[in-house]
This record gives sequence, C-alpha cells and structure tokens, in this order.
Amino acid sequence: MAPHDSVYVACEMLGPQRLTIIETSIASKTITEWNRLFRWVRLWGGAALRSRPVLSDGFWRVIRIGLAGLILAAAVAGLALGDAWLWVAVEWSPPAYAGLYERGGFDTLTTGALLVAALVKAALLWLILRAPAPGPLDRGEKALRRLLYLAVVYAMLWYPIALLPDVVDAAFQLALWTAVYVLYLLVIRWRSRMLRVAAAVIFAVDLAGTANELLDELDLPEFGSGDIFVLVLLLSGVTAIIITVVGQRRDGRWSRGTQAAGWLSVGVYVLAIAFSFLFVRIFSDGHLAMLVMMDALGLVSTVWLAATAREMPTENRPVDLPPARRRVLRVAVAAVVVLPIIALIPPERTAHLTYTGWSMDCYDRPSFGDLKPAERDAAFLCRARSTEAGVAPMFPDSLADQEVLAYGRALCRAKDRDEQEAILTRAGSARPAWGADPWDLVYVCPEIIGATRPELLRSSRETKEANAAYIAEQNARCRDPWPRKKGVVQATANYFLFVDGDHGYLVHDPRDEAADKAAEQAIDKLYDDRALVGVAGSAVLVGHLEDVSDVCLTVKAFRTAPPRRTAGWDQVTEVPIVSRSGRLTVPEKGEGGDVGAGAPMPNLAIRGKGRYRLRVYVRVGDAGEEHLVVVFPGTSRKRLKLKQ
Repeated sequence: MAPHDSVYVACEMLGPQRLTIIETSIASKTITEWNRLFRWVRLWGGAALRSRPVLSDGFWRVIRIGLAGLILAAAVAGLALGDAWLWVAVEWSPPAYAGLYERGGFDTLTTGALLVAALVKAALLWLILRAPAPGPLDRGEKALRRLLYLAVVYAMLWYPIALLPDVVDAAFQLALWTAVYVLYLLVIRWRSRMLRVAAAVIFAVDLAGTANELLDELDLPEFGSGDIFVLVLLLSGVTAIIITVVGQRRDGRWSRGTQAAGWLSVGVYVLAIAFSFLFVRIFSDGHLAMLVMMDALGLVSTVWLAATAREMPTENRPVDLPPARRRVLRVAVAAVVVLPIIALIPPERTAHLTYTGWSMDCYDRPSFGDLKPAERDAAFLCRARSTEAGVAPMFPDSLADQEVLAYGRALCRAKDRDEQEAILTRAGSARPAWGADPWDLVYVCPEIIGATRPELLRSSRETKEANAAYIAEQNARCRDPWPRKKGVVQATANYFLFVDGDHGYLVHDPRDEAADKAAEQAIDKLYDDRALVGVAGSAVLVGHLEDVSDVCLTVKAFRTAPPRRTAGWDQVTEVPIVSRSGRLTVPEKGEGGDVGAGAPMPNLAIRGKGRYRLRVYVRVGDAGEEHLVVVFPGTSRKRLKLKQ
C-alpha cells in the first residue's frame, strides 16, 4: 500500500474539511516526511475517533431531562385539565383509545395507574436516552446498532405506526427482525457452535410467527393455526429473548445491567401473555388500569434494546456493578417474574370464575349420581353462570364462587318462588323472577331436593334403566284390539305424546325429500273436520280425541283391504297415503326423546313404492285412548268416514 493510500484510509472518518487539508499538504512531502505524517495522523486521528461521539453526553443529558420532565409535567397538568389530557400525557395516544366517550371518565383506580405509569415511563425513558458508548465498530456491529435503535424508535412511536395499514406494519417488522436476528448470529460471540445453532432455530421459529401474520394480512395460506401453533409462537418469543441474553453474557461486552434488562423483558413478556389470557377475564372491572400498567412495563424491552445497541463497542467494556447493585437487580428480576404469578391468585372475596357463561363444559348437564362429591359444587357453578340459549345467567360474574354456592343453598331452603325471587334480587341476578329449578339446585343440596324429587339423584345408568322400565310398563298395558286378524307386519306399543301442545302422531314416509313440508301441511289440515286426521301426500297426522299424554297404538299392514269392523270404535276414517321411497312408518321414541312409540315400528309399505289406503280406528275407554292403524294397497284418493 502506498503511503498516500495509508494516510487516506486513516483519515477517512475525520470529516471532509480535515481530509482536504491533509491531502493538500501531502503533495509536497518526501518519503521520510510521508512516514512522519502517517505516524502523526495515526496518533492524532485514532485519538479523535475514540473520543469523538456522534452527539455529546451533554446533549443526550439535555434530551433526557427534557423528555422525562415533560412526561411528569404533562401528567400533573392532566390532573387539572381532565382525563383526556391525562391519558394523552401518559399513553401518547388519543383519548378514544381509552373509551372515554363511552365510559364517561376514569375511575380512581385508572387515574392512579396513569400517575404511576407516568413515573415508570419517565424513569425508563431516562435509561433509554443514554448516549451510545464510544469505540470502533465493524460494519456488522454498526448495522446492528442502527437497526436496534430503529426498533427502539418503532416501539416509542407505536401510535403513528398503528395508523399505517396492518400489512405495511407486518412487512416492516418481518424485515427489521430478520435483519436483527441475522446480525445477532454474526455479531454476538456465542463461544459455542451448538448455542449459535439453537439461537438460529429459535430465531427462525419466531420469524415464522411474524411471517404468518403477514400472510394473514395478505389473505394468503398461513403456516398454521390453532392453539398449539399459537403456544409454540409465544414460547419461541420468550426463548428468543432468553437465548439472546445468554449470548450477551457469554460475549462479555454487555454489562450486568443490560443483561438484567433482558431478563426483566422475559418477565414482562410472560406477564403480557398472562394479561391477555387471564387478567382480562378475571379483573374485568380493572381492565383499563391493568392495560395502562402493561403499556408502561412494555418499555422494559425497549430499555434492553437500547442498552444492547449502546454497549456494542468492544474496547470500552462496562465495568461490573458493585455487589449491592447486583443484589438489587436480582431482586427486581425476581419480582417481575414472581409477582405476576402471585397476582394471578385472587383473594377469597373475588370471583374465582371456575365456570363462566362462555365455558363449553356448561352445555353438558352431568347426572348427579355420576359426580363425585368434590365435583358437585363446580357443576352448580356451571349451571348458575350458564348463558345457554342466550339467556342471562342466574348470578352475575362479579360474585365469588363461595358467594354463589351460599346463595344456592339459600335457594334450596326457600319456601316458595317469591322467597327465591327475593334471594336472587339480593344477589344481583338479571332474572330473579325465574327462581331456581330443582334440577339445578340438586348439586348443592341433594338432601333437600332428593326428599321430594328422588329421581334427580340418579346416575345416568340408573336414569336409563328407570326410563326403560317405565316404557316397558307403559307398553305392557296396551293390547292388540284385533288379536285374531294378523297383519303381514304389525306392532303394539304405547305412543308417548308431548304434554300440552302435541297434535298427535305421524304415519309418514321418513325418506321422502318433502317429508317436512308434508308434515306441516298435514298439521294445517288436521282440524278440517272432527275426525282429526290430516292428510298431505306421504304424511298422515292422526290427532287424539282426549287431552292425554299417551295413547295405545297398534299398527298393521295387509296385502288387501281387511273387513271394516267398525263396531266398538268411536271413529273410523279411511284416507289415501303415498310412499315415494318404499317406506311408511310411525316415529319411535328415541334415546332421550320425549315423544314417539315405545317400541320399534315396522315398515307398513309392504309393496314398496306406490299408493296405499290408511284406515284409523279410535276409541276412548277405561284403559284410555286406543288407536288402530291399518295400511293396505289402494289407489283410491277418496276420504271415507266409516264411523263418526
């Protein structure tokens, strides 16, 4: 390298004016003078480079004092000028973000949180705005420092950035953190190949989450979704901070204070996750105050980024802190990690919300006999807070679990509905006039409810066995009214009707595409005459004469028309019916159903698809109301009243 070139390289960063002066004097120098000048420039220029910061410490001190003081002064002024000013002074965003126009102002808790947040933000801003440490940097270190400061600016100016389209924000974050993570791998002295590889994997997973957000904004296929995918991304974000702090510790150029800020960032990250998933649900009344504090603590991560950028030079490595300050930092880190966990444990008087109105488990009603004693209180809490079918819960979510259980036991001891209404009104229920049903209260006072409703104490197996026994008993009382006239297929069973409102029972083709429409039309025609038989294509609806909850039903199918034999019957009606799929039957009482035949019903369309005649015999006697339905092939479309 020529002497002239050496001088040029050494002086390159001294500024254009000094470089011009030196180059002008170079032209008249001898070789000896070249060497002397080179030694002079190397000494003078090197000292200038080491001592010449971009901005002086005094300038940074003025900025720190000015901005921190401005935050505190604005917060004090906000107390006097109103909630909107206080919010803008502390949160650096319009008051609409706080919902001021809907809430009508802040409560005492939120105002106090804003004042504390102002102090916290001022202190953290003081740490962020420290002058960068002087010293030489290579190209990678310079780029990393600039990108980290860009990330700091991004975090401080979050509101103007939030006004940009989401896709622009996502693309910017992906580009920024891709560059930062690549430079982390190159600049940090990991001193372990395995640690560097692990860091690369964690950084890649974290970037995949950012890329996934960008794909979502662009309406493109995403990498993944679901709770497990979200959990992996959350854990990768925490792990990325942890492994970076470990790398800083092994590198040695970053101070213990910077590393402590990194560990504090981990605690804040975990706290933010807990706030998102738990605090919003548990502390619904103090949600805004918690949001303010979380926003203030979020600057801890910004402090760590700024400190990482500030201490990038390798020459002026920070001196270790005194033992006393180290202990203080350890206590602070432990407090940030442990206090959120303690905060998740609410006092006894607050609502535990074991079950809430949006809990999926509340849609299942377990039988009392299937539950262990320890599970019965939880089942009642589920029912008491259920919003199934869109109705308001029995008790508000603001009540503690123990209070709800106490009110439930009081409802068990109430003498009538009026006393239950008074108890629910005192508890703040949104529907006190409804009272409480015994099938809900049985979970908290089985000894009281079981005395009058013993069936509610059964297990699901016992309930199933009791229902089967009841159906068999009801079927046994029904007899075939034509025992000597056997059909090709036939069955006799009790038909269970829906009390207070059931029109009757259907004989229909269940596989007909228009089955539902035919059933509706049959209902409309049911009351056209006193026979109470409605006909509509493939459906015949047979009504009941008396106000009964069930009838004894016998169905028979014949190949030809049987004798009429109307003697002994109150009504005999014959109507046409068609089978479009080759089936005609009567609905059965399904498992858990309230209506239907108590035994399997045969297919009455014994010739397959086609037209049939249906004859209905009805009589009312000592045994109750009996029905006989006879089906046989026939093309006639007449309606015959054989007896009325």
